[in-house]
Amino acid sequence: MAKKAVRKTGSKTKAKARKSEGVPVLTRISTWLLRGGVIMAAIVVALVLLFSVVNPPVTYTIWSEWRRLGRVERDWVPMDQIAPVMARSVVAAEDANFCLHWGFDVNAIRAALDEGGNRGASTISQQTVKNVFLWQGRSWFRKALETSITPLVELFWTKRRILEVYLNVAEMGEGVFGVEAAARKYYGVSADALTPTQAARLAAILPAPRQRSVVDPSVGTRRRAAAIRDGAATIRADGRDDCFED
Repeated sequence: MAKKAVRKTGSKTKAKARKSEGVPVLTRISTWLLRGGVIMAAIVVALVLLFSVVNPPVTYTIWSEWRRLGRVERDWVPMDQIAPVMARSVVAAEDANFCLHWGFDVNAIRAALDEGGNRGASTISQQTVKNVFLWQGRSWFRKALETSITPLVELFWTKRRILEVYLNVAEMGEGVFGVEAAARKYYGVSADALTPTQAARLAAILPAPRQRSVVDPSVGTRRRAAAIRDGAATIRADGRDDCFED
């Protein structure tokens, strides 16, 4: 009986092997890729949910700059410890319709396409996704990931939370991350004590924080800061700060 059982088990093993050999290699690879994609998607959803209430401990950009420079300046502060004018200034500079869209500013995208793609159209939501979950640089693959994750962030995070995270992870100078570290480094004050002019100048360098200077701004940066200051006042006046103000 034992010999018959062994022969029966052996025949089953051989049958499974023949069945496996009959499955095309591309089909097996596709299955592995699909499983990997499902696992990665589950991880992303879990992180989006986690970071809706827990502050991201680090980002790829912060980590890479720490490796390059040996140190970074960063000090997380909650939204209620950031001057409201700083929040309005960032919105005026980067995403004036922040409270009005669901993660993508269709009008800004159309304007960028009309100009041949020479101007940015990323919203603060998209930039937050890039800073927290992805990496810097331009590539279609990274942009596709950013576009996929942004609706999740908009779904599970409040606008106030999105802006809070953005203000704490955005690079504001070489090795300087977040508005608290920038305020103390450049002005010697905490983020809640920033003046409208100081806030506007910090917001003015955001598109190129390593090329533009807060302490010695160029004429162009000064003009941009002046426009941002006016824009922040307009956003307050017309109520476009309702989604992130107390």
